[in-house]
Amino acid sequence: MSGFHIQKLDRRRFLQLSGLTGSGLLLGVAVIDSDPAHAAANTLAPSAFAPSAFLQISSEGIVIYATQPEIGQGVRTSIPMILAEELDVAWKDVEIRIASIDAKRYGVQTAGGSTATPRSWNPMRRAGAVARAMLIEAAAREWNVSASECRTRDSKVMHAASGRRAHYRDLAEVAATLPVPDADTLQLKTRTEYRLLNTRVRATDGRDLVSGRPTYASDVRIPGMLYAMYVKCPRIGGKVRAANLDAVRSLPGIVDIFVLEGNGDLTELKPGVALLARDTWSALSARRALRIEWDESSAASDDWPSTLAKARELAPAGGDDATGSDLIAERGDVATAFASAKKTLQATYSYAFLSHAQLEPQNCVARPLAGGGMELWPPSQTPQRAQTAVAKLLGVAEANVTIHPQRLGGGFGRRLNNDVACEAAAIAARAQAPIKLQWIREDDMTNDVVRAGGLMALQGALDARGRLTGWRNHQITFSPDGKRIVSGGTLRADEDFAPLLPAVRITRSVLPWSSPCGFWRAPGASAFAFPLQSFLHEMSIAAGRDHLEFLLELLGEPRWLPPANAGALNTARAAGVLRLAAEKAGWGKRLPEGRALGIAFYFSHTAHVAEVAEVSVDAAQHITVHAVTVAVDVGPVVNLNGAEAQCQGSVIDGLSAMAAQQLTHRNGVIDEKNFDRYALRRIGSEPRIDIHFLQSDFPPSGLGEPVLPPVAPAICNAVFSACGQRIRSLPISAEGFSI
Repeated sequence: MSGFHIQKLDRRRFLQLSGLTGSGLLLGVAVIDSDPAHAAANTLAPSAFAPSAFLQISSEGIVIYATQPEIGQGVRTSIPMILAEELDVAWKDVEIRIASIDAKRYGVQTAGGSTATPRSWNPMRRAGAVARAMLIEAAAREWNVSASECRTRDSKVMHAASGRRAHYRDLAEVAATLPVPDADTLQLKTRTEYRLLNTRVRATDGRDLVSGRPTYASDVRIPGMLYAMYVKCPRIGGKVRAANLDAVRSLPGIVDIFVLEGNGDLTELKPGVALLARDTWSALSARRALRIEWDESSAASDDWPSTLAKARELAPAGGDDATGSDLIAERGDVATAFASAKKTLQATYSYAFLSHAQLEPQNCVARPLAGGGMELWPPSQTPQRAQTAVAKLLGVAEANVTIHPQRLGGGFGRRLNNDVACEAAAIAARAQAPIKLQWIREDDMTNDVVRAGGLMALQGALDARGRLTGWRNHQITFSPDGKRIVSGGTLRADEDFAPLLPAVRITRSVLPWSSPCGFWRAPGASAFAFPLQSFLHEMSIAAGRDHLEFLLELLGEPRWLPPANAGALNTARAAGVLRLAAEKAGWGKRLPEGRALGIAFYFSHTAHVAEVAEVSVDAAQHITVHAVTVAVDVGPVVNLNGAEAQCQGSVIDGLSAMAAQQLTHRNGVIDEKNFDRYALRRIGSEPRIDIHFLQSDFPPSGLGEPVLPPVAPAICNAVFSACGQRIRSLPISAEGFSI
């Protein structure tokens, strides 16, 4: 259950908060959400939080505030739609305004972990229902009839018996005088009553996007700003020993150049040299002339080729654990399961480090304020954390740091970190002038907080009937200090199908790695789904079984896995999307010569997703992915346009990553510094992508991430069925394949 506190705001207080004009119904909606499903989905914030949404209905119209960062997932449209549905408002009557960054008013304002929709679902529904109830009561009092006789539709209250109707705008002032009802007493709509949700609604800023209007953080300009670049050591952790500052300072257009020592946190402010110029070209030219001697005595020395070789040495053989491995989970008698098995199998899979590769390079505008404060325009997935980090860096109160939320040109987890905001703030504070800090692509690639690579050594046991009876999984991952596992590198004990098996042993080896790692789209799952779902296909082939039948047998009877709530895997929902994807893709039907299907399922971010890939492979090991069929159960779909776009984007992103993307660290330096060596998929090269939603009445899940994990195993399973070759490394280019 979630707790909700809804109160009217007096006009003076609301205008202070919103800057709106006009009179009418002003509701401040404070929410405490402790729904375990949402807590499970939200890895970026505590399970108890208090987001606030403000709704104004006045003679000027209906305003709904969008409070969450927009990184392309469509939340500026979809989350207001949730409130609008319960309010029973005509969407054409709604004006969407972007909320300021303010934790006291809006609670958690974060884009990450596919949590925005789950966190907003109940608060927005109840906010809309409360406002609708007050408008109905206002009309009933005006007409001297019972509220139970009134209905709403398309921003109007109607009384069928008398034929009277009134627009919400005309009822707002009366509604504002009424007591606020208890949200828990109100009847919310059922899914069959939705008229706005699960329809196709255009993005509120879609016209701006397609017409090229200034929309992104990169487009921000403020009067008098200087253009800044910040040059950091190619090896993470290096410091400036000497630089030709005087020579660069004398170049045309250069205003200043200075060294920043950093604050000791490599995810906030690294040491480097700041350039300030009157225009971007002067800054770029000066950067090329800059010569820095780096002190690399404390810099990272990570080396992926040698680390991968070491990881393969740690992969256990037979039933033995690797030396020094940690036990993550054990259930049942694993030794007996393998000893009595009719057949056993083992395989080792690896997956590379990845860049976030967002198309908009990092940037931030910053302006110093009186008293040591700072005003910033960053492209941040966590703008409240940016406020906290900058305040700490400058030694001022958070109230003295103002964050203006901007649309992001891609995030995928990279912009959960706010290093660019810290850099911009530090440079602006030193210069005491407004500045625009712009990274170049090489800065993005070499200073990324990367997706961790790793390795899994898997073993499985089959009985005489071809059933999976035993499972061993040994993961090799990394730690910066021997204690903490790198972000996104932790394999949970309940990952994937392991809780469904009678005998399981999961162990882990940890190798040192000092370069920063972070959350990448579908953290953990984006890497782990490939080995886990591919090896299950190996097991079904060894058993001589149809893979769909094999997966459905593993799921067994319909039930929740512990904890038994919507944040856990539900075997009936998993089976539902597997069957739907198989049906829509034509599983078991005759295909054109040379083509084959592969299927995979994954549960992540409380979403159940199955995918079927149709592929063919030529003699040069070039894979053509003809189609990907996606079946998704994320509860009720909010905006069908946005939901389909998120699924399509995830498939293309997953396909792009598995094909040829990898970051190669050599002695602490990343080889791949631009897109010439880190290939992205091009327009026109994507397969046909068919999206199917298995809608349910469970609390909704986010859609920005969970469709990506099954892409690689579905395609690689299809490749094996097409040509008999098993791919066990990502990217597949490491094994001579191409897409």
